[in-house]
Amino acid sequence: MKKKLFYLLVGGVWLVVGSLLTVGLSWLSTSLRLTPNPIYAVDPVVELQQQIDELEKLKKLSEAATKPLENQVRDLNQKITSIRAGIAAAKQKTTELAKQISEREQEFSLQYQILTKRISEQYKRKRVVSLPFLTFFQLNNPKSTRDLAYRASVKAQDERIISQIITEITQLERDKKSLEERQKRLAKMEKQFNEQARFFEGEIKKARSYQKELSNKIAELSAKQQAIIAARSGTQTTSVGEVALADDFNASIAFKAQAPANSFAVFSFGAYTHRNGMSQYGAKARAEAGQSVEEILKAYYPNAHIEKNYAEMDKITVDGVGVIPFEEQYLQGIYEMPASWHLNALKAQAIAARTYAIRYTDNGKRSICTTERCQVFKNQKKGGAWEQAVNETKGWVLVDNGGQPVSTQYASTHGGYANTSGWDTTDKSGGGNWADRAWENKAKSPWFYKAWYRAGYSKTGASCGRSHPWLTQKEFADIINAWIVQKNPNGADTSRIQPVTINQCQIGGSGGNPYSMDELKSLADKSGGAVTSISSVTVSHNDSGQTVNVRLETNRGTINIPGSEFKTIFNLRAPGYLRIPQSRFAFFNIEHKK
Repeated sequence: MKKKLFYLLVGGVWLVVGSLLTVGLSWLSTSLRLTPNPIYAVDPVVELQQQIDELEKLKKLSEAATKPLENQVRDLNQKITSIRAGIAAAKQKTTELAKQISEREQEFSLQYQILTKRISEQYKRKRVVSLPFLTFFQLNNPKSTRDLAYRASVKAQDERIISQIITEITQLERDKKSLEERQKRLAKMEKQFNEQARFFEGEIKKARSYQKELSNKIAELSAKQQAIIAARSGTQTTSVGEVALADDFNASIAFKAQAPANSFAVFSFGAYTHRNGMSQYGAKARAEAGQSVEEILKAYYPNAHIEKNYAEMDKITVDGVGVIPFEEQYLQGIYEMPASWHLNALKAQAIAARTYAIRYTDNGKRSICTTERCQVFKNQKKGGAWEQAVNETKGWVLVDNGGQPVSTQYASTHGGYANTSGWDTTDKSGGGNWADRAWENKAKSPWFYKAWYRAGYSKTGASCGRSHPWLTQKEFADIINAWIVQKNPNGADTSRIQPVTINQCQIGGSGGNPYSMDELKSLADKSGGAVTSISSVTVSHNDSGQTVNVRLETNRGTINIPGSEFKTIFNLRAPGYLRIPQSRFAFFNIEHKK
């Protein structure tokens, strides 16, 4: 039986090795065609797509072959362990049998000596009692008769002992011989098995090494293809570099060092912003770098120029306050930029605020609000350098070529890119490690690169029980499964794609009936296959400061999600108050703590 099991085991290993070699040779022969030397000119885009399609086909083939092979190898190792345990048990039994035989040999040694003596004595007695006259004499002597009977009894007993000892000695010899033969068979079988095991273990190791090499090659070629696609489409991967800390340390990139292993966090470039006009933190850094007021405003409003003698209104109507002097009271009460900032930044802000109010009220014909929806106003003078900035820029308004005030929207932090002026970096480009060159980053804007997990703006807002924004593998995979189900509902109720915490931490003032993670995983299985693990994530953006693609390497292969779709599904499904706080654009990065 063991022999049969052994040969079945050997045959199984050959099947595993054969399958691996078949897959490997198939992939190798196909991969050689990935970089052909065409005779005729081919559209590079078409050729690239063909290579990508073939690469994906090969990758799926490799993934499909890998799983059953790993199962077979695991079964093989279990069988090897079982047979080795059997051999060890047999060797133990043999050792015990050898011990028993040794004890029997010692026991029989004494009996053998007695046997030899008794045989000698019996032989002598036989010689004596065979004489006719002795026999006759003993028969007529009662005492001799009793002695003769006694001797006959001893003779019979000796014959039984002799027979028994001879039988046991014969059996002992057979057992010893059987033991020796069994030991030889075990030794031979163990030697053969060890040789075969070493051989097949070596072959399996080679096969696994080749499979790893295959995976690395696929990853290498895939990365190369993605790089080409990125170059063709104007996309690039953001290298964050050194960025300013967020106002909440746990929402900063610096927290990554102490984040849980194998977790993910989504970081936004900029936050609640329309990305139009001036970046206040950008203006701060530019002023600190020595730029003039004119240079700062030209950077953010490239199609406008400063009119320094604009005929502005004297009065302005402010909601909840009434009619007040425009320059002396309204502008002096604008609380949009800290008065401690560089004077040139404050002057740029004063001009932008003045222009905004004139355009918004149509030069005093209608009222203006006092919140961020317009611009923040408090009915008290701000004083300090802000008062100086307003006074020294009185009458300065940004106008177009026709002399009309332009739109001077502004925001705290755009995230390195403005719709009206492009990349807000020192060289006006977004390539390479652009974040290091971003003016907002140089000004240490706390919203330049932040992961949002609290309600509202405040760094002390409700967090729904979370101490940080990092998601576990299961939580992050759940968001990807939500995207899979939303793209292909297959009968699922997509209105239930809500945060699992919606009833504990209501968003929008109402609860819901969200799918559990397990329910969503089951639905994703029916819609193409659920994601249960993510090994890597790559985010790319284009030259317009937009995230265009999120590439994930998962248990079901590569998944590409458009940036806008990822933002939508993240904001729909992420637990607690996690979100990408960008309404009209999507510009974010995903950090992976390995």
